[in-house]
Amino acid sequence: MKHLEQIERRFSTEENGLSRLEALGLVAFVVSLLAMIPAVREFTVNTIGLVFDQIDEETGEINDFSTAMRGFFVVIGSIIVFIGSGWMLLWTNVGKRLAFLLVGAATFGWLTINGILFIVYAPRGIRPVDLEGLNAIQVR
Repeated sequence: MKHLEQIERRFSTEENGLSRLEALGLVAFVVSLLAMIPAVREFTVNTIGLVFDQIDEETGEINDFSTAMRGFFVVIGSIIVFIGSGWMLLWTNVGKRLAFLLVGAATFGWLTINGILFIVYAPRGIRPVDLEGLNAIQVR
């Protein structure tokens, strides 16, 4: 019975204060405002450049690590923006908990539809193995 009362008390509390995700959103908002200040923006660009602009000494081009990190950053950032913007829009209309459930359902629905479309309409054509002089990774 005590366990049931704890569960009831947990779900009957009001949604007051900021959650961790809301605090993170506010921090991101403040950071985006700070990015409009030229001195802060220059410092940030130089700091990020330490990871994303490493140059190979032999070739003089950006090395593979920097390219991979840039790719990871873009993919993770775009996923966060895509899901987060939907959540924020729904949060204003239906509340935190229901918005979380709706965004989860919408995201997995979107992934399912894209997966089915890719399976049905996958790229076709001459396979690289059939072309003389190309392996599976090279493109003409």
